[in-house]
Amino acid sequence: MKKLTLLFFSMLCMYSCQQKKENISKTKNLSTQEKIDSTKIKTLFNSALTEGQSYEWLRDLTQNIGARLSGSPQAAKAVVWGEKLMKTVGLDSVWLQPVMVPHWVRGEKEVANYTINGKKKNVPICALGFSIATPKNGITGEIIEVKSLKEAENMGEKLRDKIVFFNGAFDNTLINTFKAYGGCVGQRYSGASVCGAYGAKAVIVRSMTNGIDDYPHTGSMSYGDISKDQYTPTAAISSRAAEILSADLKKNPKLQFYFKQHCKTLADAPSFNVIGEIKGSETPENIMVVGGHLDSWDLGEGAHDDGAGIVQSLEVAYLFKKNNIKPKNTLRVVFFMNEENGTRGAKKYAELAKLNKENHIAGLESDAGGHTPRGFSIDANTVNTTLLQSWKKLLSPYGLHDLDKGGSGADIGPLKSEHVTLVGYRPDSQRYFDYHHTSTDTFDKVNKRELALGSASMASIIYLMDSYLYSNTPIKP
Repeated sequence: MKKLTLLFFSMLCMYSCQQKKENISKTKNLSTQEKIDSTKIKTLFNSALTEGQSYEWLRDLTQNIGARLSGSPQAAKAVVWGEKLMKTVGLDSVWLQPVMVPHWVRGEKEVANYTINGKKKNVPICALGFSIATPKNGITGEIIEVKSLKEAENMGEKLRDKIVFFNGAFDNTLINTFKAYGGCVGQRYSGASVCGAYGAKAVIVRSMTNGIDDYPHTGSMSYGDISKDQYTPTAAISSRAAEILSADLKKNPKLQFYFKQHCKTLADAPSFNVIGEIKGSETPENIMVVGGHLDSWDLGEGAHDDGAGIVQSLEVAYLFKKNNIKPKNTLRVVFFMNEENGTRGAKKYAELAKLNKENHIAGLESDAGGHTPRGFSIDANTVNTTLLQSWKKLLSPYGLHDLDKGGSGADIGPLKSEHVTLVGYRPDSQRYFDYHHTSTDTFDKVNKRELALGSASMASIIYLMDSYLYSNTPIKP
């Protein structure tokens, strides 16, 4: 019995020693792999900062084409530009994916004013996308000020024949300005449908910004399911004008506000998503998308929104090729059309991906401006969310500390499923809504180094997802 006991403990000791050796070996392998990944990421950042092309691409897009609203001649030029640039970068294949898009036009510059104490005050104003025009000579009416859709609904019939002024401001206690935007953008989008149902004469909305300035911010609005005879002209006024108007209404609640706009919606127009890819070296049937939207609003040059995202997405592929990184899975760059007022490009891409039985495993979107990188938001199953968050040690040296569960982006959102890992690139958001949807969203507002850091950040997480995501994701539904 003693011999058997001694033999048992001897065997147990040998097994334990073997397990320790295997664990040490695994630790060594992990450490070695981390060093390899760290070196690759450093190489991507070095290349972006010293040989990157995104800034010059953005200069070309914004200075030679400019604003690119869906259906416009400039949007058509941007498609040609994008296809040519992808071919120049040397992607394995490049093609155009047809999609019909909305075509709304602004027309002549809008005007607005009111008189108080005998003094006429001009108001910076711009029509909201999909709004109807005012009558030819403009529209004049008494103002009712509200701070939310709920407050407007509660007023009901009191809104009839009035110009409803939505003055809900950003919550500036929120560090994430996108959350502040989400908290009040509903008044811009749905204000006309709520007020039109009660017979309002028109709607004006405080611009969606955390700052106080003289630039009106445009954006989409909707009439919802109200009848056409209830449609009201709808426009945004600058945040400073909103503050002044609100104060003046306290002095004279009966003041008359006047504005005129000439916008209209034309028939849908043909356009394209621009697509290019690097074929995967091991599992080419698995697709990772990286992209942004090629269209922009018609004010400014669409530099931060979303020219920055477009050039950063292509630079991911450029950096891979520059550093001879051959992705295991197919890396597909997509310039989506019509994110700003319809997301038709995103819907068409997802529709055809499903129809063609394409196997997407991941998507990365850049549509939050070209400012300093902060991290990524993750929309994935629990396993892959944990996996991506485990890369913080590799990414944090580059300022990428935020790896939080959350949304990804409007253009890759339609690809969402339990087996697709979606990621949104998240730069610092503090200055983004200074420029968002305004005439100040121009090339000179983008910093070259910040833009390049964003490209490298995106390339780094794509490299990691390509290296590790496939084996951790249940690919087939």
